[in-house]
Amino acid sequence: MTQIRRNSGFPGALMSLLLLSSPLLATPGVASAQQEAPHKRLDVQAQSEIQVVPDEATLSARLWERTPAIAQREDTSTDPDTLGKARQRLEERAARMIETMETAGLDREAISAGSLRVQPETIQGRKEEGSEGSRMTRTRLERPFEIDIGDLDNLPVMLDALTRAGVNALDGVTYDLSNRDAATDKALTQALEKARNKAELMADTLGIELGPVISVSENRSPVYQPRMMAMSAGAAAESGGSNAEYRPGTITLDAMVSVSWGIRPAE
Repeated sequence: MTQIRRNSGFPGALMSLLLLSSPLLATPGVASAQQEAPHKRLDVQAQSEIQVVPDEATLSARLWERTPAIAQREDTSTDPDTLGKARQRLEERAARMIETMETAGLDREAISAGSLRVQPETIQGRKEEGSEGSRMTRTRLERPFEIDIGDLDNLPVMLDALTRAGVNALDGVTYDLSNRDAATDKALTQALEKARNKAELMADTLGIELGPVISVSENRSPVYQPRMMAMSAGAAAESGGSNAEYRPGTITLDAMVSVSWGIRPAE
């Protein structure tokens, strides 16, 4: 008679395997996480662009005086008395320029004078027959000025006043906006409104219902950059204070946002 031997360990191992693999007997926390539906959301990106017109400007100008040119020597220092006279001439011209601007209707507080700059210069002397000419040195004393124009209608008048005052250089006009925050806020608000309109359009088209906003991010913040217009003192004098020469134009501000809405489950 054949005898069948039973392995007492085999049924236990098989039972353990069945217990681990059975979905009905899995850990309750793991089962609930697996059965939970994925979070549904609608992601939208939107960009807004606005055009703003500057309403104020800053004029940059310079005055300078030079000492007489002398033959270049090992000792390149300039006589203090000569420097003093050049500086006195410069300060007198600066005072006359400020008076001219005030007469034209500008407040003294709108004029900012920069630090005095002292710079040596080397020039080529007069060439004589049979020679290359000697090198000469002189010193230039320069003072920069910035003039704030709160009303752009006064810009041509102030440019004309500067040329009458004998300014040596006009470095340009910088157009700006008196209230930058309002302009940047407007661009951002329009971008958010555009994102909401896009989300509502997509929801209506797809037959879904928007839930609360999940997240909002600003992909590109609106930045206002003042606009610079270069010019020369000669060009300003030739224009005769014409408004057509100094139109500020417009500056573009754009903003981009990303907004995510939750999607309400269908009833």
